[in-house]
Amino acid sequence: MKDTQQYVIEKRKSLGVSQKELALLLGMKEAGERTVRGWENGEHKPSATRLAKLEALNNSHPFEHSNKDSDFTFIDLFAGIGGIRLPFQKQGGECVFTSEIDKHAQKTYFANYGEYPSGDITQIQAKDIPDHDLLLAGFPCQAFSQAGLKQGFKDTRGTMFFEIQRILAEKRPKMFLLENVKRLRTDKKGETFQTIYDILTGQHKDSIPDDVPMSEEAREALSHKLNYWVGYAVLRAADFGAPQNRERIFIVGFNKDYFDKIENFDELFSFPEPTHSKTRVGDILEDVPADDTVYTISDNLWAGHQKRKDQHINKGNGFGYSLFNHDSAYTNTISARYYKDGSEALIDQSQYGKNPRMLTPRECARLQGFPEEFLTDAVSKTQAYKQFGNSVCVKVVEAVAEQMISTFHKAEAIQKQTDLLAVV
Repeated sequence: MKDTQQYVIEKRKSLGVSQKELALLLGMKEAGERTVRGWENGEHKPSATRLAKLEALNNSHPFEHSNKDSDFTFIDLFAGIGGIRLPFQKQGGECVFTSEIDKHAQKTYFANYGEYPSGDITQIQAKDIPDHDLLLAGFPCQAFSQAGLKQGFKDTRGTMFFEIQRILAEKRPKMFLLENVKRLRTDKKGETFQTIYDILTGQHKDSIPDDVPMSEEAREALSHKLNYWVGYAVLRAADFGAPQNRERIFIVGFNKDYFDKIENFDELFSFPEPTHSKTRVGDILEDVPADDTVYTISDNLWAGHQKRKDQHINKGNGFGYSLFNHDSAYTNTISARYYKDGSEALIDQSQYGKNPRMLTPRECARLQGFPEEFLTDAVSKTQAYKQFGNSVCVKVVEAVAEQMISTFHKAEAIQKQTDLLAVV
């Protein structure tokens, strides 16, 4: 009992997680915290299955960041699996706080970064979040997406923006980057985006209707006028070297109250120019054997795909499954529903006389621009598909991050130079 008890304590401490977080990593519910506490108190032992899972938890994380001598600090909200974090960490930033509500995404995040994200951001007060230079947020997009119900701010997922604005109002970071679906720009004939833009720039006058759900702190924060320079652009993954036709809107902001010596950020910041490097689906494909039965879709599923495709063709539209091969320039946008039937991007296997196959989780990671070292197997295959479908294209964020941090350094230099001249 003593040996097992001590092992659990030492293993948890080496992982750097709480009893509650260890329970979640082991696939237990939040109430599992009591069970872990019982193990550590010597009240009972973990089962052989739990012990095996505990032993399998890795202390090594490929993107663990311990360098405190960073150029800037940032927080990662609605973090998913950290696709936005990675490029900014590469630019010399230190992540000081992370929030992600999905327990499966939390596991993948921990496996790669060695940090277990805080949970529901609506339950965390802004004052309890560490000070930071940069706020990152790929906030929920289902409310604005073409595939979703398109309810905008009427959908509680659409109101997560107000959680961002309350943190901006309290912490006043020097800059931010927000990411969402392309359709955010045109939702409600542009009204949704205009509301967001006006709040970020401090130009909003009308109050948000009472029937829009948000926390009291978020609603109170609306009375504090933000004052950010804001720029935005729709960028496509295929234009930045990733073979996927994925378009997303990126919203960049710089704090005009902090950078009060900068007359016009339009002269300092610009979104990255597309590289237009040629892309090819074959470059991200694994060597899946010809006798594969894991990813190759069944006869019934393939027949269903073809039937639905024919029905859509008869209706005069282009909906239905999409088939790609090694020489295709890019795939369609993969989404969180990819695990269901792979219809967005099936790989042709007619050369083997076989039905098409789905992408592997590693291929989805590559399609989203994640490095090879990124761990994809911390969760089930189904959850991995959801996570990469919900994520960002890292290659696009890398290009944006480079421009943002370059502008940040230039702006800081101008601020200091102006202050020095004022003293002289």
